[in-house]
Amino acid sequence: MVHFSWQYPWTVEIGSVRILWHVILEYLAFFIGFRYYVWLRKRQGDIIKTETRLWVLIGAIAGAIIGSRLVGGLENLTLLKQSPNKLLYFYSNKTVAGGFLGGLFGVEAIKKIIGEKTKTGDLFVHPMLLALIIGRVGCVSMGMHEDVYGYPTSFFTGINVGDGLKRHPLMLYEISCLILLWIFIRQIEKNFRLAGGARFKIFMIAYIFFRLCIEFLKTRETYFLQLGAIQIACLLGLVYYGRYILFPKNLLHHENNIATPAAKAL
Repeated sequence: MVHFSWQYPWTVEIGSVRILWHVILEYLAFFIGFRYYVWLRKRQGDIIKTETRLWVLIGAIAGAIIGSRLVGGLENLTLLKQSPNKLLYFYSNKTVAGGFLGGLFGVEAIKKIIGEKTKTGDLFVHPMLLALIIGRVGCVSMGMHEDVYGYPTSFFTGINVGDGLKRHPLMLYEISCLILLWIFIRQIEKNFRLAGGARFKIFMIAYIFFRLCIEFLKTRETYFLQLGAIQIACLLGLVYYGRYILFPKNLLHHENNIATPAAKAL
């Protein structure tokens, strides 16, 4: 007998077993995102050797784990100081923004070690977008049980996430942003010939800028300039990509910039 509960947190009961939708959707996000990546790689081909791709994945995963836990753990210094086991505290706290930035630097470090100079991120963009959208639906299903809700608001987008107050639905904002970003990248690729790695750079710049802004709508411990740990990490990421933000023409292919269609496989 299968029973669905739509009270926060959303669960599904199969017999005597109760499973959080968040857990189901988190695993689905990884599985579907990876299968989409494999399908894209077969469909459109890949100039990167399989061995190199494996090293890149190792660097991305290692960097993402470190970055995600490091930034997540620094979000609340008060709780960090109170925690009796600091390593366990860092392991138990994670954030997607920190994971992306950590993964970025993990990949760059691995590429330096193996001497790979080809841009490797473009193929991951759409699978990451899809996985993020699925995963964020899981975050929505937790309501007040996960720290992803915003301040109370009278704005028309406000919803009740379990405490009787209408709050900014940050994860619904993020899902909407990710869908619009997917459409935006597709439109850019239909009209311009992007340089290698440009699709990934556009994704990263847009996502970390969104996270920098959206964090102002939630309770957070701040450091300087009223910025939280995630915002500081995002700001550093924007500085890293500064030359592409200030000079977006650097994202275009230098030989033929206009009217090149996007890859049909996407």
